[in-house]
Amino acid sequence: MRRLTGKVALVTGAGRGIGRAIAKALAQEGASLVLHHLESAQGAAEAAEEAGRLGVPTLVARADVSLAPAVRNMFEEIHRTFGRLDILVNNAGVFSRVPLLEVAEAHWNRVLDVNLKGTFLCAQAAARVMLAQQSGTIVNLASGGGLSPRPGYETSAPYAASKAGVIMLTRRLALELAPSGLAPRARRHAGGCGRRGGLPRDGRRRVDHRPHAGRRRRNGAAVRAGEGLAGGGGDRLPHASGAGSLDARVA
Repeated sequence: MRRLTGKVALVTGAGRGIGRAIAKALAQEGASLVLHHLESAQGAAEAAEEAGRLGVPTLVARADVSLAPAVRNMFEEIHRTFGRLDILVNNAGVFSRVPLLEVAEAHWNRVLDVNLKGTFLCAQAAARVMLAQQSGTIVNLASGGGLSPRPGYETSAPYAASKAGVIMLTRRLALELAPSGLAPRARRHAGGCGRRGGLPRDGRRRVDHRPHAGRRRRNGAAVRAGEGLAGGGGDRLPHASGAGSLDARVA
């Protein structure tokens, strides 16, 4: 039997990059999948087809995770479809590398709304479900940009602030949920996997088309992230954080 047979996993931002790789790895271990997306309908549909070939049930859910009503509706749909949720992987995010003095308020708001507020809203909704069923795991994907403002690190102030917030949010979740046995934890991904979108200075979505020498490394990191999250099984995914501590290993 595969390690996650009978488990239900929600992966936000599952239409591309790290999210899609994580979803595939979870499906390979037998987990039923909720594949969330906002603007990656084709990628989410392809991920669902891949999971279907592995023999696991899937639900594709479109939602703006920065909006509480949208998150609530998504979790209600999950309940109607599967009746439970065992794993949440908070992966959805907006990548940004706009220079500090050129960051518009709307850009700042969108990055923080998706990366931090969206992580909070999904974690809060998942925690309520998992507390009721007395089991579950929450994984929030963080970033090296949220740990250290290294010179040359290709992130912007709003992105770095959002990921630093995710790290502290995860610590707080671990502290408050530890008595229940739930194990929220943060994992630092390799960065830059998938499309480098976000909302740039002119408010339009930007795609970085330049060749990247590290593309293969990033794609490999996406696969390792998926395998690592699936490897521990259900409620005991690897690298669990204790109350007040944080695992930020490279995924």
